[in-house]
Amino acid sequence: MRQSLTKAKIKEIFTSLQGEGPYVGEKHLFIRFCYCNLNCHYCDTDFKPNDAEEYTVDELYNKIKDIPCNAISFTGAEPLVEKSFLKIFLEKYKSKLNKKIYLETNGTLHKELSEIIDFIDIVSMDIKLQSATKEENKFHDNEEFINIAKEKELFIKIVFDNKITDEEIIKCANLAKKYNLQIILQPKMPLENDLAMINIFDKFFDIYQNIRLIPQTHKFLNLA
Repeated sequence: MRQSLTKAKIKEIFTSLQGEGPYVGEKHLFIRFCYCNLNCHYCDTDFKPNDAEEYTVDELYNKIKDIPCNAISFTGAEPLVEKSFLKIFLEKYKSKLNKKIYLETNGTLHKELSEIIDFIDIVSMDIKLQSATKEENKFHDNEEFINIAKEKELFIKIVFDNKITDEEIIKCANLAKKYNLQIILQPKMPLENDLAMINIFDKFFDIYQNIRLIPQTHKFLNLA
């Protein structure tokens, strides 16, 4: 796993409306890292590092310090792969940036999270389901992650399609219920059968009611 102390490969730095989860519609500054510990089948992100720019912590701060936004969203690929870089950057510059720090993560790297959680305000944690990603389910890692992230504002995001299994629904709903966490259900794009989506929502809702279905709104608006 790549853990440079002083430099990181960053694919993109841009502002846009947050298109996912309960902060949808806010203006966020997105910092997209290149590397990931998973290889999800549906991933829509080109995170190859060959044409990415390498930044030091100081160069990144100088790049973003004057950009207006509601929050700074570290995303990817998987930003916790760059845990060492993030820790130095946030220790040095979070107070100067004076913005909420929003972490978008696949919710599997709990040891890495434990080293930077003090600097994070909001955690958007994906549960990557085997039915959608072709990656093995990692519910044990997800729960370890939750036990660290729950001290901050935390919600669970689940990307799904009509291949989602009843076992996956039960495990996810009960995990969120155990920790009283909101679930954001996000159908894979492009949208599939509306009735199927509602049926899946209802299966979750029968177990746990703190749940919302929110498609990727930035794709409707043709935004980055």
